[in-house]
Amino acid sequence: MNTHVLKKKWTGYYFILPALIFMVSLVGFPIVYNFVLSFNNTDVITIGQHSEKFVGLQNYIDLFKTSTMRTSIVNTIIFTAGSILLQFAAGFALALLFNMNFRLAKPIRGILLISWMVPVTVTALLSKFMLSSSGGIINEILMNLHIIAKPLDFLVSLNMAMPSVIGINVWIGIPFNMILLTTGLSNIPESYYEAAEVDGASAFVRFFKITLPLMKASMLSVIVLGVIYTFKVFDLVFVSTGGGPVDTTELMSTYAYRLSFTQYSFSKGAAVANILFVLLFAVGLIYIRLVGKDEVME
Repeated sequence: MNTHVLKKKWTGYYFILPALIFMVSLVGFPIVYNFVLSFNNTDVITIGQHSEKFVGLQNYIDLFKTSTMRTSIVNTIIFTAGSILLQFAAGFALALLFNMNFRLAKPIRGILLISWMVPVTVTALLSKFMLSSSGGIINEILMNLHIIAKPLDFLVSLNMAMPSVIGINVWIGIPFNMILLTTGLSNIPESYYEAAEVDGASAFVRFFKITLPLMKASMLSVIVLGVIYTFKVFDLVFVSTGGGPVDTTELMSTYAYRLSFTQYSFSKGAAVANILFVLLFAVGLIYIRLVGKDEVME
């Protein structure tokens, strides 16, 4: 390798060096420190007395012995699966609708983006007021339509709290799915549909033989990104229900926060966060593997 090529190669590394330093210092170091913290017995007492000790995997063992930890894992999976299924289905349906490019497609699509652009904490607060059993607009509408006889406790009922927070998260996530899937649909050549129509293929056949196969990469990306974003949701649940009632909506993210900043069990809070990190990391690896298979096949 001559000097000119070597110099050109190192020039590229110099350009990415600031980003690398930023990632290592502000992302890499906290992750490593969090893992180190989870192997100690750091809490409000030991940190004040500087008497932290290495306890190995004891924090993880103690966590899995508690019902709250197991409940938070199950709740996180239910919350993620329910949210992804509903928001992907609605987002895909809207993407197909707006891909028709009718007259009001762009204005309506822009209006639908509002729910995604509004800060999550604002949406959670508004939803909390709207779903309230005392004067909430949702209960008022349902009662005026004679669908229910008395107000429902959407966010404080053991049976309705989880479906309610899933519904709020779906409301936020639909525009995200819609925009990404619309982009994928717009990249499919119109000539494919024209040729299929000439051959007499129905809309049903065109959807399953052209749209779905060519949308595979886009749908996979949307689902994986949705899983990652939804799995680590914190602010929505923390503001709307606080993980209650009786841990009904307690997610791994809210449980980690409660352990660290309410109970001041910093090491156990770090352990829960690490479990969440490992699960999301596994999802990322699965995504890379699936994308790699598709590229090899192509």
